Amino acid sequence: MPIRSPASLTVVVPVYNEADSLEAFLAELIPFCRKNGWRLILVNDGSTDGSRAILDARRGEKFVEVIHHKVNRGYGGALKSGLARAKTSHVVTIDGDGQHVPADIETIFKFALDTDADLVVGNRGAWKSANRYREFGKRLIRAFTRLLLPLPIHDLNSGFKLYRTDLVQAYLPLCPNTMAFSDVITLVFINQRNLVLEHPITVRERRAGKSTINTSTAIDTLIEIINIAMLFNPIRIFLPLALIFIAFGVLWGTPFFLMGRGISVGSMLAIVTGLLSLFIGLIASQLSAIRMGLLHRRPAEDNRDDER
Repeated sequence: MPIRSPASLTVVVPVYNEADSLEAFLAELIPFCRKNGWRLILVNDGSTDGSRAILDARRGEKFVEVIHHKVNRGYGGALKSGLARAKTSHVVTIDGDGQHVPADIETIFKFALDTDADLVVGNRGAWKSANRYREFGKRLIRAFTRLLLPLPIHDLNSGFKLYRTDLVQAYLPLCPNTMAFSDVITLVFINQRNLVLEHPITVRERRAGKSTINTSTAIDTLIEIINIAMLFNPIRIFLPLALIFIAFGVLWGTPFFLMGRGISVGSMLAIVTGLLSLFIGLIASQLSAIRMGLLHRRPAEDNRDDER
């Protein structure tokens, strides 16, 4: 395993069809990273608009690494490629559309070191998208997430995040290649009892291009949140279902039983379904505990390898 120097940082930027704003953004970001001695990894996720040529022009610069995907793998897929290549103690991800301010990286990094946080989420605060439909979708996703999982932070899907490298690399196999990556990786850190904090950041208006987030992105995110809930706390899903079916069966069958007509088929079916849901939830919880045990050991093993 690579030896990580203390308090060092890698900046990972996913890029997909950002040619209109990329040149100006890199002109600001690269000198800033060079001044601080940070490594910069730029991941071209199968762009078709000329972003590849812009990135290739920067390939020979010191501290800059460029990764090209032959085909589009998705936002999460691009982040995975960059995060997996990090060799520093910490790694930060920012979006390639120029909306994030490089100076905030330095502030977030210092905050992470001062608090010993495992993940710091850049909180966009009062900034709101001009698209009310998207804002409603974000609120809906946050509300849905809180029903299934603990959520101590507000800006769940912020693309500006700073991680402890050993932890995020261990958790990558649990995360999707889609836009849901931002939400899921945060939930993984939270449910693994890592220290997750927020810190305010500045967000600029998009210089050019348009976001690829749409309704299918929101649906995919909801599905991935359910998957994560099933992974970390399946009983949270199965227990309410079991109680609902059992309660419905008892309420449905009680009048028939009191009238001396025995137990109806419908009520028995509901009760049995509820009991089966409970048993499946218990089995799923045991499997979850086994998988989490393996996940907990992996960062520790990585650290031992680093010490050799």
